[in-house]
Amino acid sequence: MTTVTLIGDRLAVEGREFVYGGEAAGCAGCPYRSQCLNLTEGHRYRVTGVRDNAQLLDCAMHDKGVRAVEVEPAAVSANVASRGAYAGSKASLEGPCPHTDCPSHEYCIPEGATFDEEYRIRSVVGDPPHDHCLLDRSLTLVELEPTD
Repeated sequence: MTTVTLIGDRLAVEGREFVYGGEAAGCAGCPYRSQCLNLTEGHRYRVTGVRDNAQLLDCAMHDKGVRAVEVEPAAVSANVASRGAYAGSKASLEGPCPHTDCPSHEYCIPEGATFDEEYRIRSVVGDPPHDHCLLDRSLTLVELEPTD
């Protein structure tokens, strides 16, 4: 489902993905709040269209202003437990990982997904980027369905 929202002009590029962070301190009193704050905090979105003919609006948070774009919920790439990891099944993230230098870290703690939620697997990508999990987890890299 496509939603029209306002994002920073520098971010308004078709295909760009972002995780919506919610309201910032500078949003208080802004006349465009209802058009900017209409997404779900912590969820990943993809810009599917940029309204080029739309007016560039001043913004206290974005130095170049904000522009109207169309967005839709985006899938999240993540490592999940290998057992039961197949397209259509449900999975949860395994939990925090302190090994930030691991090539799989961004998939073990992906932006746009939380540890306390279950997600439907859209597709199985395959083996994760690491050779060996330092926490001895058996993991599979998958694409999780968008939650919105």
